[in-house]
This record gives sequence, structure tokens and C-alpha cells, in this order.
Amino acid sequence: MAPTFVLAPDSFKESMTALQACHAMQNGLSKIFPEAVFIKVPMADGGEGTLDTLIAAAQGQQVKCQVTGPLPAQKVESYFGLIDAGQTAVIEMAKANGIHLLTPAERNPLLTTTYGTGEMIRLALDLGVSRIIIGLGGSVTNDAGAGMAQALGVHFYDNNGHEVSLGGRELDRVKTIDWSRLDPRLKTTEIIIASDVNNPLTGAQGASYIFGPQKGATPDMVLQLDHNLSHFADIVEQQLNLRKREVPGAGAAGGLGFGLLVFTGARIQSGVELVIQETQLEKYIARADYIFTGEGRLDEQSCFGKTPVGVARLARQYGKPVIACAGSIGPQADTLYKEGFTAIFGILDQSSDIIAACQNGAINLERTCENIGRILKLAEKQGR
Repeated sequence: MAPTFVLAPDSFKESMTALQACHAMQNGLSKIFPEAVFIKVPMADGGEGTLDTLIAAAQGQQVKCQVTGPLPAQKVESYFGLIDAGQTAVIEMAKANGIHLLTPAERNPLLTTTYGTGEMIRLALDLGVSRIIIGLGGSVTNDAGAGMAQALGVHFYDNNGHEVSLGGRELDRVKTIDWSRLDPRLKTTEIIIASDVNNPLTGAQGASYIFGPQKGATPDMVLQLDHNLSHFADIVEQQLNLRKREVPGAGAAGGLGFGLLVFTGARIQSGVELVIQETQLEKYIARADYIFTGEGRLDEQSCFGKTPVGVARLARQYGKPVIACAGSIGPQADTLYKEGFTAIFGILDQSSDIIAACQNGAINLERTCENIGRILKLAEKQGR
């Protein structure tokens, strides 16, 4: 009887999308199992690729739009998704305010804004959706979601009654919050945050200290940004009687998690768990013989909300073998075996720099899966 393979990888960053990784896995395995059934379920964890994964899984549609980019004067051509017969919108904040939209020299989290993400939410509301899923990975912002809130009708004023402008630098000027003009449609719309980040808004493990440097923040900027986030959270607590700064995930996307919790009433869900649910991965795993997953890197940190571990934990419930492939395997990756992995393979065939490794990702993944297939075929023959 022909075996059934479920292929459920995340993207291999800067090398392959999750769907391209599925194709590479199938290309390799089908050389050994040409008669096999392959079920491709591209995965994501709330970060890069979540939007396209959910659109593909639900056979949804793209909605093209032009919104404000990471810098207030910047306009970007972007899109969000509609699934569930148009009742659910899927927004990937990085499509509007992501780090890839700025060159390294342009990245400055004192200046960047989430205003464009708010514009996407408003456009989704215009289409009459009842639910919005928002993926928070890949941001270049550190404004606590203030820009997003401004796009949805919230106004922030300083001591002199002047409106505060956009960007993380401006947050310590906020003295008064007027949310009387917040888009009323948010009250009847379910907002779900898909994130693999559990950081609080402020402090040593908060948005500025942990993620600020990769967004272009110098040490002095990090201090200023964390101070500004703390000030902004204080004002929210004093005027809106909402304390959300310590909620795990409030620090996601430079505090956009915090802003969504406060101004839209959103709830946070593990990104990989949400994608597993939306793609109906469980029903495919239940009838599979083998499950393949993977992403660019696997290490001890993968336990914290990363796609392959989410897949492995689900497969473990059904006693199914799980094989993971990764571009690199980090320290203490062997700790992942307790999560349900049967085997973990690195896909590189030789020492190479990151550029070459990314360029050859699909070739390396295909070859690795072919070799794994040869081992599985041998095990099948010996088991007869």
C-alpha cells in the first residue's frame, strides 16, 4: 500500500517559502516513493508567510491595497487576505510595516510607525468582515501600536493640546488619549493576534531591549524607546484603566501586540497553533504514515512557538513519526527529541556562506529528503 506523507514545513528564511519547501520535499521523496500520496500543508507561526499560508489553505483571495509604509511619508503597495467566504481577513503587519521594506541605513525605530497596519485593519472593516487575524512577525517598528491606533481614529495629545505625530520617538509626549472616535466597528469584530513572541512590552525582556537592535536601534535609542513605551503604558493605565504591559506577547512587533490588546480588544493566540487550526493539519496527520517538517534553523529555542515543534507535538498525539529538516542545527537541538521528533537532519552538503546556502536551499532539501526516503524504503523492506 502506498504510504502517505504530510509535508508541513515553515519557510526557510531568505531561501524558500513554505510552499516551495513542500515542493522540494516532495521532489526528493517521490524519487524513492513514486506511488506515494503527498499532502502539502505549508505552515507558519504568525511571522513571515502566515498570510499566504492561510490564503492557500482556505482557497482565499488577496486584496491589494496601498498603505503607509514603515516611515510616515512612505507608501507601499501591499495586500491582505480574505478567507471563510469573506468573513475573515488575514493581515500580516510586515506587509505594511516590515523590516524588509527599509534598507539597513533607513531603519530607525524612533521614526517608524504601525500606521499602515491600522489602515489595513480599516480596509478590512470596510469589507464587512467579522474576524481579523493579524500576524506580528518581521516588524521594523517600536511604537506600541500607537500608529495603528491613530489610523483607526485614536488621537494622542501633548501637554499643550497639540496632536502627537507618528513614531516611537513621540510616545513620551503623550499626555491625553482621546479614543472617542475609535472605529466603532471594532466592537463587533473579533481580532486575533497570531504571534510566536511572549515578551512583555517593557523592561529587559521587552520590545526595545530584545528586538530594538535588529531594527536599527543603538544602545542609547534602546534606553529612549523603552522609556517611551513605559510612559505610554502609564498613560494608558491612568486614562483607560487598562494594564496590558505584562501580557505575554504585548511586546511583539515593537509593542503592536500591546496596542492591539488595548485599542481593539484583541486576544493573543500562538501563531503556530492558529495556523494548525486554520489549515486543519490535525486531520491530515491522523491518516498519515510519515510527517515531514522543518525551517531554516532548529535549536533549543525552537520550543518557544516555532512551527516544527508545533507540528511534532501534534503528531506525537497520534504516535506518528516526524522528520525535520533544517538549514542549520544549533546547540542543544537534541533537546527537541522529547517534543516528538523522530529524527532531525541538516540539509547542507558542504561548508558554505549564508548566501550560497540560501541560494541552494531547494536543491539541498530535495537531496536530503531523497536520502531520507532511501532509509525509509530500506526500513520498509526489512520490516516485511
